Amino acid sequence: MLSNQPSHKRRHFLQTMAAGAALFTVPGLYAEELARTPRQTEGPFYPDKLPLDTDNDLLLLNDKITPAVGQVVHLGGRILSESGEPVRNATIEIWEADVNGVYIHSQSQGRDKLDANFQGFGRFLTGSTGQYYFRTIKPIRYGPRTPHIHIAVMQAGKRMLTTECYVKGEPRNKKDPVINRLQDPKLAAMLMADFKPLKGSKTNELTATFDIVIGKTPEEPRRR
Repeated sequence: MLSNQPSHKRRHFLQTMAAGAALFTVPGLYAEELARTPRQTEGPFYPDKLPLDTDNDLLLLNDKITPAVGQVVHLGGRILSESGEPVRNATIEIWEADVNGVYIHSQSQGRDKLDANFQGFGRFLTGSTGQYYFRTIKPIRYGPRTPHIHIAVMQAGKRMLTTECYVKGEPRNKKDPVINRLQDPKLAAMLMADFKPLKGSKTNELTATFDIVIGKTPEEPRRR
């Protein structure tokens, strides 16, 4: 599992996030400032059958050595309460389409083009700092949707938040039907992550930081 196999790039990324994490270790420090991360649709392609490998490295499946195709992204951030406290023992899940716009869901269109080396789904359990980390690919556009990564946060076995992470500055964001449901541009801005070049990378890798603020009330049970 990637989280137990530190690399130079992963260490650099987590050290960058940790520089700001100390601000959130005092309970109630930003009680008046932290707004909940807006909810977004789960969409129709949450995996109907989870892959055997569900770790936080979506680029490598099990013991395979061939990575998925796509621009590598080191995605991380913190899960926080509304009072600014790090949320530990929270499970964060992400899922997204591969470089061809295909999900691992059995009903996703274009299954004949599925990148068999892309895990498509991953999980991470937060520690005392509330931090999480994934290695995945930069999301791409498919259909009417702008590029995005689906995110769900669970605590004590209950779904606390379903949302999406978008690419800041992506022109298609303005016409995305899901983003436009928010109506308030300030809410939409909370879902944007800045995908920046990874310092020292020779393969055009990116980093993106996406902090998440959850409330105390679980979501309604999902309907299938």
